[in-house]
Parts: sequence; C-alpha cells; structure tokens
Amino acid sequence: MRFVLQVLNEQLKNVHLIFRLAIYDIKGKYQLHYLGWLWQFLNPAIQVALYWFVFGFGIRKGSPVGDTPFLIWLLVGLIPWFFIGPSMMQGSNSIYSRISLVSKMKFPVSILPSVTLVTNGFNFLVMMIVLIILLFINNINSGIYLLQLPYYLLCLFTFLFATSLLFSTISIIIRDFQMIIQSAMRMMFYLLPIVWKMDNLPTIYINILKLNPVFYLIQGFRNTFLGEGWFFIDIKYTSYFWSLTLLLLFLGSYMHIKFRNKFVDYI
Repeated sequence: MRFVLQVLNEQLKNVHLIFRLAIYDIKGKYQLHYLGWLWQFLNPAIQVALYWFVFGFGIRKGSPVGDTPFLIWLLVGLIPWFFIGPSMMQGSNSIYSRISLVSKMKFPVSILPSVTLVTNGFNFLVMMIVLIILLFINNINSGIYLLQLPYYLLCLFTFLFATSLLFSTISIIIRDFQMIIQSAMRMMFYLLPIVWKMDNLPTIYINILKLNPVFYLIQGFRNTFLGEGWFFIDIKYTSYFWSLTLLLLFLGSYMHIKFRNKFVDYI
C-alpha cells in the first residue's frame, strides 16, 4: 500500500507538469503535417467508416442492434477503444521513449504514463462530445443512466494508469514485452465484442471474454449511453474488475519504485 500511495502522491504533486508535457506533446505531434490537428479526427473517422462498411453494411446488411442504429452502437464501443488501445501501447513505452529526459535530470518518472493518458484524453473528450451530439440527433436518450458516466470514466483512467505503470516498467526491463503488448492489443480488438454482437455466443464463451477487464469498460459505456443497465446490478463482476485493477496498480507501483533507479542501466 505504501508504494501505491507514493506513486499517487507524485501524480498529485506534479499535476501542472503532467498537463504541460501533455500539451507540448499534442502541439508537437502534428505540427509538421499540413492538416495539423485535423488528423486527430480524420484517423478515427476513417477507421469508423471502414468498420461500419465491413461489419454494419457488409455483414449485418445495415440492420440495427435492437432499436439502436448500428453506427451509433459501433461508435459507443469504438470511442472508448480508440482511447484504451493507444493509451495501453503508448503507455507501456512512455518511460523508454523519454529515457534521455529521465537520465539527465531529477525527474518524477512515474508521471510519464499519466502524461500519455492526458495527451490521449484530450482527443477522447472531443470524441465523447461528438458521440453525445450524435445520440441527440438520433433521438437516443440515455436518461438517468448517464449519471454513471463519471464512474466508468474513473474505472477507465484507473485501469489505464495501473496497466501503463506496470507495463512501462516491464518494457524497460524486457524490451520484447512492448512487441507482446502490440500483438495482444490487435488480437483483443477482434476478440472482444467491440465491432460485433455477442448474442449468439454460448454463455461459457461470454464468461471467458468477461475475464478481460476491457470487456467491463466497453460494456459499461454501452450500458451508460444506450441505457442498458447499472454498474451495481452485477456486483460480482464489478468486484472482480476492481480487485484486478487494484492488484495491477499495486504491482505496477511496487515494480516501478523498485526498479526506477536502475532504468538507465537496463538500456
């Protein structure tokens, strides 16, 4: 517990530095591109169009998911994934990519995964606003279920911080781990019901998929925006998610503090 409190305390003490580095990253990311910040929206828009064409128009023949247009159903799952996928991959490489900064000055290394989350979080926030506008245009009323959105945002950021802290430490020690994460994220996208409906799956396969905490997050956002249920209905699954997330946070904090003074030695 001491390690977790130490890491969290470093985040609170350096909030201003986290946001300053995140803004610097955002400004520098597309400054050499003609379209600049537009790529923040063009990339996901192109991907959404491709997935809608293949899975919505091609496989489902344009049929809705229940009373929800497939495009809206797809967006509610894809938008969190567009934040989760890049954040986990970039977060796992966040320390290694700035190792020159870490090695040259006294620097709170544990904030680097947070910088990645905040950087990607700006784009995620804009896409969430676009999603809410599209829900309004399509007369989809989330109703009182929208009150649980802050809860799922807390789940999302806590899980991503825990995994990024742990994975970024392992990636410094074992460089092959970064490649493993990239391959795992590609497989996870198609294995989880992000772009496909799981209604026809046997219960045993659904239970296996639910072992992945990302399933909890994606399903949670769909429950919230499409008004399909409360997070406290399945208290066992909610307890499982938080138990696993807090375990990852503890392991990440412990390993980070144990090895961070030796990060340069592993390069």
